[in-house]
Amino acid sequence: MNTPDYRSLPSVDKLLKHATCARLIKDHGRALVTFALREAVDRARARIRSGRTVLSEEALVMDAANQVRSLTHASLVPVINATGIILHTNLGRAPLGTRVIEDIARAAGGYTNLEFDLKTARRGHRNVHVAALVRYLTGAQDALVVNNNAAGLVLALNTLAKRRETIISRGELIEIGGAFRIPDIMRAAGTKMVEVGTTNRTRLSDYEKALSSKTALVVKAHQSNYSITGFAQDVPLKELARFAHEHDLPVLYDIGSGLLRKPHGLPLDREPDVRGAIADGADLVAFSCDKLLGGPQAGIVAGRSDLVRTLARAPLMRALRVGKLTLAALAGACRRYLSDPDLINGNPTFAMLNQTADTVRLRAEALRAALAREGIAAAVVDSTAQAGGGSLPELELRSFAVQVNPPAGSAKHKERFAERLFRGLLDADPPVLAILREGKVLFDVFTVGADELETVADRMKKVISAGL
Repeated sequence: MNTPDYRSLPSVDKLLKHATCARLIKDHGRALVTFALREAVDRARARIRSGRTVLSEEALVMDAANQVRSLTHASLVPVINATGIILHTNLGRAPLGTRVIEDIARAAGGYTNLEFDLKTARRGHRNVHVAALVRYLTGAQDALVVNNNAAGLVLALNTLAKRRETIISRGELIEIGGAFRIPDIMRAAGTKMVEVGTTNRTRLSDYEKALSSKTALVVKAHQSNYSITGFAQDVPLKELARFAHEHDLPVLYDIGSGLLRKPHGLPLDREPDVRGAIADGADLVAFSCDKLLGGPQAGIVAGRSDLVRTLARAPLMRALRVGKLTLAALAGACRRYLSDPDLINGNPTFAMLNQTADTVRLRAEALRAALAREGIAAAVVDSTAQAGGGSLPELELRSFAVQVNPPAGSAKHKERFAERLFRGLLDADPPVLAILREGKVLFDVFTVGADELETVADRMKKVISAGL
């Protein structure tokens, strides 16, 4: 095997004398530019080891310059979502409404009473800023906030069933985003998982047969990101809770998608909500806050006060708690649930779910017209929007998309045009995420605001004018 020859690579000292690096040093300092150059040279060495061509001095400098720019500018930026997926996991799931953003700004600007009781002038508990709202909205006796739903599950399982057994149906061994699976979570929490039933059918008798002296907990998991239809059966929560309570066992319901309660008039009939789960006898309900709840990334465990207090006192809770910005956003999102009009108008997720097909079609026509003013030919086509984010897997929402017509040419040329337009819009400011499908670029306007249409048209004109 030949030893890689790195002698063709220029030294960092030599690269520092390049005119581009001199300008970067003037703007950002020598230490940062040196760091970026060293990393660029390391990447060039890796290229040589893999048998690829040696980068030129100019290419190395440009690589370092790009890294300097990425380090000195925010990498987390707003993106225009033209995919028609409301709770897009890769785009941060639930967008926050204006009033929630104002709540965050007030909390971020200075000191807060995060853990200070203003009435007693003593140390308080950060949980109080959300717990009372959750109690009122869901009927739970108490609630605590952790940094996501998986954390809530680990906390509950580790605290209530460590070194003991937890029963769950095989049909509910779900996998959530990022390949995290319920069996893995149970293993990490230190409880022994006891599977009952089959993938498609689980009866109450299956739970009865699984009981032992080591059973500590019964878990039910909502299939929030898929559905099993046809020859299928599960045990309703109310029936399962009655059975578990007869044997002095608590029921933990992983409801996942985080719908606190159901407002009137939205397509949520088949989605369980926290209020209903508490009423049906769940002792603890764990759920996400950045899905149908419409808040920031966080998790809530709500239910019986004695169990919630036990979780709150667990050593693991210290590692899972959230900070003031998350609590400010979460409390603001929960306040939108106090009335249906406020929820539907003030929560962007519900506002989008409440759109009519005519409203979406008119917005698509407006985007097509805006593109036409920029000299870009496009057509309005039928589309289907989705809730996304592991929520409402069966819900399909009628939508409309704008399809950009490629210039005349071969099929391969048209496909290249679509690919370059799609990629070019991701490099725009702000980036625009469209749909690239079968050699076509589509902009589903279900998730595009009316105030974003002109921006999309302008960015598209710039990308096309730059040469595709």
